[in-house]
Amino acid sequence: MTYTLDKPQHFTHAGLDWHKFKALQQAFADLPGVRISYFNGDVEILSVSPQHGIIAGNLGFLIELWMLEQGIAFVATEDMTVEQAEVASAQGDKSYCFPELRKVPNLSIEVVISGEGETKLGRYKALGVSEVWFWQKGKITIYQLKGNSYEQVEVSQYVPGLNVELLSRCITTANRAEALAQFKKG
Repeated sequence: MTYTLDKPQHFTHAGLDWHKFKALQQAFADLPGVRISYFNGDVEILSVSPQHGIIAGNLGFLIELWMLEQGIAFVATEDMTVEQAEVASAQGDKSYCFPELRKVPNLSIEVVISGEGETKLGRYKALGVSEVWFWQKGKITIYQLKGNSYEQVEVSQYVPGLNVELLSRCITTANRAEALAQFKKG
C-alpha cells in the first residue's frame, strides 16, 4: 500500500542515542519522501510534499543552469547524507561541492515548508558545511561558516553574482519551463 502526503509532516524527538538513530534511519531507508536527521540526540523526521519537490527541483535546476552558463565547476551531490558519528547527520535538499567531489559538500540547501530552518545550522556546523541556504516563506537566506559560527550574508561565496531574490520568485512556479522563462527574463 502506498501513502502520499499533500502536506508535509514534521516530527522531532529528543534524547535518542546514535545507535537508536541509526536503527530508525535504517527503518525509514526504503520510504521515499521521508527525511531523517540527527544532532546531539535530537531526531527530526520530515515528509516531503509535492510543493517541496517542485521548489527543490526548480531551485537545483535553475542554480545548476546558471552555474553552467557562468563556467563554475561543481559537482551536484543532490540530497547526499553527511554524518559525523555520535554527533550529527544531515541531508540537504540540494548540495554541491566546488570544484570537485568532497566528503562534505561546500554548499547545502534546505527547502523549509514546515518547521524551522535556522535551527538546522547546528548540525551543519558540526559537519563542517561552509555555506548553507534556506528557502523559507518565499525567501532564500544564505549563511556562511565564519570561525565557529554561521553569519548571514547577502552573496554566496560559491555562486557570486546569482540574483537570489529573482531565484526565490521563480522557483515556486510549478511548471519548470515557466520557471526558467521567468528566471531568464529577470
